[in-house]
Amino acid sequence: MEILQKFIDTLTDLDQESADKLIDLVTIKNFNKNDFLAKKNKKQVDFFILKSGIVRSYYSDEDGKVHIRNFFTTLKTSGDIGALITNKPSKLYYDCLTDCEVYAINFKDFINLVNSNHNFSKLYNTMLTNIVLVLQSKVYDLSVLNGTERYLKLRKEIPELENLIPQYHIASYLNITPVQLSRIRRDLSKNTN
Repeated sequence: MEILQKFIDTLTDLDQESADKLIDLVTIKNFNKNDFLAKKNKKQVDFFILKSGIVRSYYSDEDGKVHIRNFFTTLKTSGDIGALITNKPSKLYYDCLTDCEVYAINFKDFINLVNSNHNFSKLYNTMLTNIVLVLQSKVYDLSVLNGTERYLKLRKEIPELENLIPQYHIASYLNITPVQLSRIRRDLSKNTN
């Protein structure tokens, strides 16, 4: 639970008794590559904190084209938090791009803690704030940065990007075609040599 404690410590200053209450809610689960944490149109009960691995969230449009919304790596929360908050089925798929080990936390049990303890309210507020900031950053990046800048930013966020995530997923996340991604990578390679 050391990694979970690190996650908690990065978000807020919980006293040990409160941290222990949160840890008591946790179940460690293992998922294989291509397993789903959540599926579109299915209700979920847990949210997840990644201990190891990479998860992507995505949706498919009417033509079957996949649009990747986000990648989640170690110490990031995953699962359709919006669906959990509204108690509705997920609008997205969350699948494992690698084998994953996660801390699963029942959302209703977590909210009961939030409602009973101010320290958990601060933790929850910080978690939601981080989610908003990530989404705001993604909108900004898509609006202002070109494909090369978005790619370099993603490579900085996930240093082993090329070895962990298929190129067509990277292109989808960056909102470019695989051909554009190949050109970007080729141009960057030329500039570094």
